[in-house]
Amino acid sequence: MTTSNRLENRVAIVTGAAQGIGRTYALALAAAGAKVCVSDITMPEETLRQLTEAGGEASAVVADVSSQASLDAMVEHTVSRFGRLDVLVNNAGMFGSLKMQGFADITPEEWDRVMAVNVRGVWQAITAAVPAMKKTDGGNIINISSGTVFKGSPYLLHYVTSKGAVMALTRAIARELGDSNICVNAIAPGLVMSSNVQSHPDWQGVAASIVSTRAIKRESMPDDLIGALLFFASKDSNFVTGQTLVVDGGSVMH
Repeated sequence: MTTSNRLENRVAIVTGAAQGIGRTYALALAAAGAKVCVSDITMPEETLRQLTEAGGEASAVVADVSSQASLDAMVEHTVSRFGRLDVLVNNAGMFGSLKMQGFADITPEEWDRVMAVNVRGVWQAITAAVPAMKKTDGGNIINISSGTVFKGSPYLLHYVTSKGAVMALTRAIARELGDSNICVNAIAPGLVMSSNVQSHPDWQGVAASIVSTRAIKRESMPDDLIGALLFFASKDSNFVTGQTLVVDGGSVMH
């Protein structure tokens, strides 16, 4: 692991870190010097293995972001292990398992599940993390929205709606937490060719058309998000809050 001192002595939690983009986030934070706790709905053992083999200081827990008790336990574990909490990356979300379909074909049960994970889970994770951050005079919260919010992308209404809510949530909570020296920002990726996306039949015919809308005409990979992540996780962004940074090669410009 190539390390830097950018996040030295900082402790981070990454939810949804068992694979894909979440794993990339965790490895990048550790490479920048942070101690990292990774969580997912199942134990993120492979991510933990990669972190420790690369020389990072890391821990792992099972956490369900739709359960407040589970998230409280995740934060308690992190603080017990590392002594503090500085950075929360709210990466857990439902996307790769969703089928593209018309708005009238989405079941109420699937709608509610997407909202429970993608929106309520973000709120609950922040609720769990903030008391620990206040004890160390501040922190950085990074929520994951989506470029689909700006495009109004069709056939994933529940997902797009949930990510629009994440952007609104980011702005409102940033107002509430400013006096506590906690910055709250969001990253809005375009379609990223994670392993889940590459194996999903709905996206195989869509990726090329999305690339054609970008100023930088290539596919997006998980590593493309690292720069934005480290900016929002570090002191470089200590006067930036309530913002959403689109990282999609210039498909969306706002």
